[in-house]
Amino acid sequence: MTEQKTYNVLFLCTHNSARSIMAECLMRRWGAGRFNAWSAGSHPAGQINPHTLATLKAFNLPTDGLRSKSWDEFSQPEAPALDFVFTVCDQAAGEMCPVWNGAPLVAHWGVEDPAAATGTEDRIRMAFRRTYVELESRIKIFASLRVEQLDRLALQSSLHAIGTVHDSETDMMAGA
Repeated sequence: MTEQKTYNVLFLCTHNSARSIMAECLMRRWGAGRFNAWSAGSHPAGQINPHTLATLKAFNLPTDGLRSKSWDEFSQPEAPALDFVFTVCDQAAGEMCPVWNGAPLVAHWGVEDPAAATGTEDRIRMAFRRTYVELESRIKIFASLRVEQLDRLALQSSLHAIGTVHDSETDMMAGA
């Protein structure tokens, strides 16, 4: 029996304070053993949004060691070779990314920014929960792919298709 490859995944957004942090934690949960996950931002906020941390804790995801960091860390020679890079915000998707080690497959999985939510504390909390559920739906689909059995073209097509998934139950599951 051959040893299964562990894939390296990087999630990007502009500030690395909400969406990409959630995606990193979700990939660690759903891709455990098959995927290493990190997140970064083009212009990191330097701190994680408190609502992000509260949402992750509400869904029993560990938050120890999380930090807002620059995507430059992942373009250094000593950085891990990446297999997949996902942008989760439209702004980061439109920016010129650094050159990554490993020639990863890249896809855009745009998700609405919960940090832009306004109104009552409940409305803001619901925006973070909706983002969490939408990312979780996509990551569960991705983590279930038999990556090693797909050729690069088929895999790229699958990654783009996953980026268009809008779980019809997202609002219901988030409690909206």
